Amino acid sequence: MAMARRMATFICLFVVGLSFAAAGDVTLDDDDSSPNIPGCNNKLQLVKVKNWVDNVEGESFAGLTARFGLPLPSDAAKAFKLPAVLSNPLNCCSTASKLSGSIALSMRGDCAFTTKAEVAQAAGAAALVVINDEEDLYKMVCSENDTALNISIPVLMIPKSRGDALNKSIADKQRVELLLYAPNRPDVDFAVIFLWMMAVGTIIAAALWSLLTSEQTDERYNELSPKESSNLEAVKDDSEKEVLDITAKGAIVFVIVASTFLVLLYFFMSSWFVWLLVVLFCIGGIEGMHNIIVTLVLSKCRNCGRKTVHLPLLDEVSVLSLVVLLFCVVFAVVWAVRRQASYSWVGQDILGICLMITVLQMARLPNIKVASVLLCCAFVYDIFWVFVSPLIFHESVMIAVARGDNSGGESIPMLLRIPRLFDPWGGYDMIGFGDILFPGLLICFAFRYDKENKKGVVKGYFLWLIIGYGFGLFLTYLGLYLMNGHGQPALLYLVPCTLGLTVILGLARGELKHLWDYSREPSSDMNRPVEA
Repeated sequence: MAMARRMATFICLFVVGLSFAAAGDVTLDDDDSSPNIPGCNNKLQLVKVKNWVDNVEGESFAGLTARFGLPLPSDAAKAFKLPAVLSNPLNCCSTASKLSGSIALSMRGDCAFTTKAEVAQAAGAAALVVINDEEDLYKMVCSENDTALNISIPVLMIPKSRGDALNKSIADKQRVELLLYAPNRPDVDFAVIFLWMMAVGTIIAAALWSLLTSEQTDERYNELSPKESSNLEAVKDDSEKEVLDITAKGAIVFVIVASTFLVLLYFFMSSWFVWLLVVLFCIGGIEGMHNIIVTLVLSKCRNCGRKTVHLPLLDEVSVLSLVVLLFCVVFAVVWAVRRQASYSWVGQDILGICLMITVLQMARLPNIKVASVLLCCAFVYDIFWVFVSPLIFHESVMIAVARGDNSGGESIPMLLRIPRLFDPWGGYDMIGFGDILFPGLLICFAFRYDKENKKGVVKGYFLWLIIGYGFGLFLTYLGLYLMNGHGQPALLYLVPCTLGLTVILGLARGELKHLWDYSREPSSDMNRPVEA
């Protein structure tokens, strides 16, 4: 079991470099660089494109309106379903054939977007849909040479893959119809509230978990005979050896290894690589879930774990432990097989939370000096791979890996996610494991420090760091809202609100030096010789 726990810790720490908060759907940001001329000052809007081929409805997809043209209705009931036809010529740069009452499809390129719109409008088109030459949605704006525009039809762009599919259907003489509308997003994203509660609750549970396990050990110790109790002391010593104490050097090496692993994922991630990560995630999740369920059962029924069964290779195994293990394996396998289902986020979050609670029990920070090295390195790492990496790789490496852009849409499981049930655009709100584990290591240290030094709730550090973490996470999602859903380096907000708060409180209380070089003194129980 100790080996399994170490494996779970290693697995999670190996991939914990994923550290960001994002909305897992299509997003946009406004473009202030477009010249503000009459007829070219529309707000960019995401468009829902509903489509039918020979009266069979296909999967809706997203488009993006231009700075010019007629705004689309926000309600599907107020939109019109119209036939789609290919413009002739296909680039819609010169006089086109009659398009009366139809939605014109045009390829991008060869002339300005405004020229395409004017040609389509002159041919009688009800709307113009420009097919991009790549998957991203390009912002169609006016140029400095454009004067006052009088474009009175909607103009939008769709991704290349969606446009190619429509082109193929029309080329095959099938009837293609489109319905275009731009639904508004709700002002308040309720999914974020539940995600906030899950992240904060995970850290609180991990910190308080040691109380539950220590109480069980003390109760068992009091019930045993002297010889048995000496054996229990040996077990306690072994459990201490299972703990991974992070060092300053190890913290630096870890961030370097995490960066290397992230780049490898970015360049080489494929569906089989994601499956490998899913298997590793399931192994860690099974161990974490098993540990939590067994601990909870034994806290309510101390005698439940005493019945054992002899198994080949494994020697004596607790019946309770075996039954729980089988349940956890089945749970993880069902999730892995059904992870593309709409409800799979529930299983992913349960496995992820169990894994993180276990890791926060196994990996520990010894003092604030090591915490400062780890969190400051993670702070720079997070900002670099979210905000700076687009300057080198032309996109955010961390967000691309999390979304599974290079793996056929297969996203990695090392994050918590909740569906946006009240958003017409759907999608998920997500937070990487690193945004919970990095600050969680510091907060768990604060809890142990308060307990070992007999600090009160108010005079301690744990309560204030939990409040600081919750506030930092609030700032993260506020930034996510203000930047229209673009992924945020959450540690940009969380590190100052946790590590910074610890330093401020330590200075104010005159305890910073003690926190900085703190080392737990071994207890007398640990030093007592073990009887044969």
